[in-house]
Amino acid sequence: MLIVSTISLLLLNCGASKESLAISNTEEQAFKQVQGDTITISSDKTEYEIIIIEPGFNTWLSSIAKPEGYYSRNFLENRNYIMVVEWNNRVMQPSRFDPNLYELSIDYSNQIDYGYEVNYKLYNYFIYFQRKYNQRLGPFVPRI
Repeated sequence: MLIVSTISLLLLNCGASKESLAISNTEEQAFKQVQGDTITISSDKTEYEIIIIEPGFNTWLSSIAKPEGYYSRNFLENRNYIMVVEWNNRVMQPSRFDPNLYELSIDYSNQIDYGYEVNYKLYNYFIYFQRKYNQRLGPFVPRI
């Protein structure tokens, strides 16, 4: 009986620790952007490219996100790896996670040097995605 009570208490504590995201009016307006908003993430120094077609992301990136250089490259690489792993897990479970949100897997390796710009924009896309669709791709709250 003690084990069941302890597990129940742990489950209650886990649920209580989730924070709701405060979304500003400016950020809400960026989310509602309806025109095609395609952004290409690439680096002149590498062969890697990501194309994001997400209405509002470019507006959000240029007006809401922290500027380039704010985060260290190590921080971005570590966070991206965590979120890519979770993203790809969700792609593989369409009956559990909305397949309209998680359509394609992301080929990302922490052994490859993608450059700062690719990591910066990928990280910010994950933050944008989590805030817009109220998702959590890691153990941290997606803040701006």
